[in-house]
Amino acid sequence: MNLGRPAARRSPGEPWGGVRPFSIKTKLGALVVVSVLITTGLSMIAVHTKTELRFITVFSMIATLLITQFVAHSLTAPLDDMNAVARSISQGDYTRRVRENRWDELGDLAQTINVMADELEAQDRQRKELVANVSHELRTPIAGLRAVLENVVDGVSAADPETMRTALKQTERLGRLVETLLDLSRLDNGVVPLRKRRFEVWPYLSGVLKEANMLASTRAGIASGSGGHTRNDVHLHLDVTPPELVAHADPERLHQVVANLIDNAVKHSPPHGRVTVKARRGTLTESLELEILDEGPGIPRSEWHRVFERFNRGGVSSPHGPGSDGGTGLGLAIARWAVDLHGGRIGVAESERGCRILVTLPGESSVPS
Repeated sequence: MNLGRPAARRSPGEPWGGVRPFSIKTKLGALVVVSVLITTGLSMIAVHTKTELRFITVFSMIATLLITQFVAHSLTAPLDDMNAVARSISQGDYTRRVRENRWDELGDLAQTINVMADELEAQDRQRKELVANVSHELRTPIAGLRAVLENVVDGVSAADPETMRTALKQTERLGRLVETLLDLSRLDNGVVPLRKRRFEVWPYLSGVLKEANMLASTRAGIASGSGGHTRNDVHLHLDVTPPELVAHADPERLHQVVANLIDNAVKHSPPHGRVTVKARRGTLTESLELEILDEGPGIPRSEWHRVFERFNRGGVSSPHGPGSDGGTGLGLAIARWAVDLHGGRIGVAESERGCRILVTLPGESSVPS
């Protein structure tokens, strides 16, 4: 959701306008200088007016204490505010923020605390969404499987091949969702190894597209809801230039990227639409540039930054095309993770029609396995 351009904020540690004119060191130095000047000035007055030194000493101490108290209050007041906000955060309240009205190190600290609170609030919201979405996605296939088995047990329907086939589809749907969640768990724990090797792109991608077509045919007529599209009316087109193109990557992880991007493109394609997978040589040795283009409604620019977030199903109120159910919203997040694991880049690009996703894998210069 795009709520307008946010106000410019400093990065933590970055002073306003590149210069910090009122740092704490400057204030403390000014305090010392002012105290010395007051004491020196009063001493000179005492010499010229023949005032007793004890009176000058008392006046000097009072003036210095007043100035010190003022400076100390300006330093401790924001610390009390930060302490209160930090205590609220530790108790699970992520709504409070520190006032950012200072141009010194405490102002930087206030902004850092606010950024931390924003991130914690976002993570807490994602955790709640995770529980809600996973509960919903698990409940659907389990309820369907239970209904089928109850009908068989109660004698409502016979345990014929068609009934068992329906139960098998629900079990497969549940298995795909669990597998997706396991991938997500490995993503968070960083335990998935990267096994890179050199391979020819054309036969590899051709196999991925054939597999996508086969899975769509076997699932036709059965709602997936867990990452596998059920459409067989969308044409998949492969364009590899040059035909002898070679890449250096982890084939299994790359399969996750391409399969999830194709699945997403097919789900949002119009009836009898076309999804094109293009592969080109990158700028580095054995690097690879992939482009997945569909003919669907596309993604608004304001949503581009949220496309690869977990459980993000887009801002479209209804799915596009027959058999499109929106999925779990995990496929594109896993695709981004697999690309990041290679040290590559993935993102939405400009397109005259539909959605265009660009993937760049750096080849031999990427993160070592």
